Amino acid sequence: MSAYVIVEIDILDPAGYEEYKNLAGATVEKYGGKYIVRGGSTEVLEGNWKPKRIVVLQFESTQRAREWLNCEEYREPRKMRHRTAKTKMILVEGV
Repeated sequence: MSAYVIVEIDILDPAGYEEYKNLAGATVEKYGGKYIVRGGSTEVLEGNWKPKRIVVLQFESTQRAREWLNCEEYREPRKMRHRTAKTKMILVEGV
């Protein structure tokens, strides 16, 4: 079953975050993931949620998504993301 990593991002250091993006993409691809959404405009349809940036990644399974998140190759980019942005991240099974 497909799995999706959904991230709400508030970028604090735009230059540092661009560097993070350049490093993160290869790690996502290595673990079979792909970007479904990477930024873009958002529109609130209900409620008062106002995310500044949304990223959605698709993986073949929740296990594969966890492997990516915790892999050696993503260790430094992940630290970079934590330094350059505030994030909220969930993992959800899909169809």
